[in-house]
Amino acid sequence: MIHVATVHWRTDRWIGVQEKYLRKHLKSPYQVYAWFNDVTPARLDPYFFACFEPVNEHEIKLNILADIICSCAESDEDILIFLDGDAFPVADVEPYLAEKLPAHKLVAVQRRENNGDTQPHPCFCATTVGFWKRIKGDWKRGHKWKNGQGEWITDPGGNLLKLLEDGRIDWHPMLRSNRRNPHPVLFGVYDALVYHHGAGFRGSVTRLDEINRKKNATAMEKTLSILPWYRHDVRRKIREENRRMGEEIFGAIQAEGDFVNQFL
Repeated sequence: MIHVATVHWRTDRWIGVQEKYLRKHLKSPYQVYAWFNDVTPARLDPYFFACFEPVNEHEIKLNILADIICSCAESDEDILIFLDGDAFPVADVEPYLAEKLPAHKLVAVQRRENNGDTQPHPCFCATTVGFWKRIKGDWKRGHKWKNGQGEWITDPGGNLLKLLEDGRIDWHPMLRSNRRNPHPVLFGVYDALVYHHGAGFRGSVTRLDEINRKKNATAMEKTLSILPWYRHDVRRKIREENRRMGEEIFGAIQAEGDFVNQFL
């Protein structure tokens, strides 16, 4: 059995998309455990379990869903998959996991392109129920690593990275495999298996956008950046361009076309 933990927030636009691609690329029986915030799905029958409690922290929702899955699973060999609401498989998942999981206890997206992030990212992570229970898996932030500027940071997945490092546990980082990159962080495909939109539920200005803006600014732009209205205007333009590309890709996803080859 495959158990999928996912979170949808503020909009239901990704529910049908995710359901369609899960149905297409998971051949074995599976159950979806979903957390909804400010979302009312048109129907609940795709979901084995759904929660509507107003919890804000993404990592807390995932930990609770994982606890529920571990309680419901009939076997420690059952597959546990974490999947962001705006992420879904674009190829058959089980042959990939059959190859990777015997050699690695856990596979997860690693967004090195996001200014050097090293932690497992919850947009896609797969392991077994037994392994997650054994390490007492935890998606919370806390453990830190150095970013591209040498600064110590943390984010969801930080504590999971520490558990893996402390236990010297081998895990497989799924890296960005785009042939084309409309954006350096958003709209990513990983190991040619999973698509992550990256801005389906939040603002579309990434940390890397801000870093690149400062790095590439002219002398005049650096001078103007001390003005709040100017910084706001620059961020608005970045946000609008990222949103425009995101809507174009989302339209291609809905059109049933091969959007991966078209855009990525």
